[in-house]
Amino acid sequence: SFCFFFFFSRSSAKLVAPLGCLVSRQKHTLPDLPYDYAALEPHINAEIMQLHHSKHHATYVNNLNVVEEKYKEAVAKGDVTTQVSLQPALKFNGGGHINHSIFWTNLSPNGGGEPKGELMEAIKRDFGSFANFKEKLTAVSVGVQGSGWGWLGYNKEQGRLQIAACANQDPLQGTTGLIPLLGIDVWEHAYYLQYKNVRPDYLKAIWNVINWENVSSRYATCKK
Repeated sequence: SFCFFFFFSRSSAKLVAPLGCLVSRQKHTLPDLPYDYAALEPHINAEIMQLHHSKHHATYVNNLNVVEEKYKEAVAKGDVTTQVSLQPALKFNGGGHINHSIFWTNLSPNGGGEPKGELMEAIKRDFGSFANFKEKLTAVSVGVQGSGWGWLGYNKEQGRLQIAACANQDPLQGTTGLIPLLGIDVWEHAYYLQYKNVRPDYLKAIWNVINWENVSSRYATCKK
């Protein structure tokens, strides 16, 4: 089975136990943002950030808690049919919680520019240059059909960085095996109020608030 319980800390999200391994847990909660809703202006306006965080992400959290309770009840009853039927909702809402918990930390009012140190060296090694990497991730993100995410991930087996796109709220690691380092949300709710249907303008703007310190930290951690 590909299904998992989702457990989250304030700063990260990991899949830690297969479904069916019932353990006591606290309900998932909406993480606080490390900055004000208006802090990313003019690149992402306060109205978008407030709706995106307090409405959209909160909905994923609430729905995940509901689905997990239903799943727990189904496991207790030995109701495999219900367990199977709940898996898409677990993937969607659990993925939405994972993805957004990473996304908020990937952004910063003091962001932008280029990464430094080991991450920058890895980007040059795997993509030729930072400019080439930026162009590729932008193109993949712009090219997502409908709703989804563009990602920079780390392939632990091969020891290299990779770019990938995921549809809807599919979590990167759970669907590709890549460890998520930098995620760009290209659902319309992430940009439409400000950039309308011009996704490339949003992608151009978001590079000004990428928190490279956080991305570099994630890279250093996943290499251990």
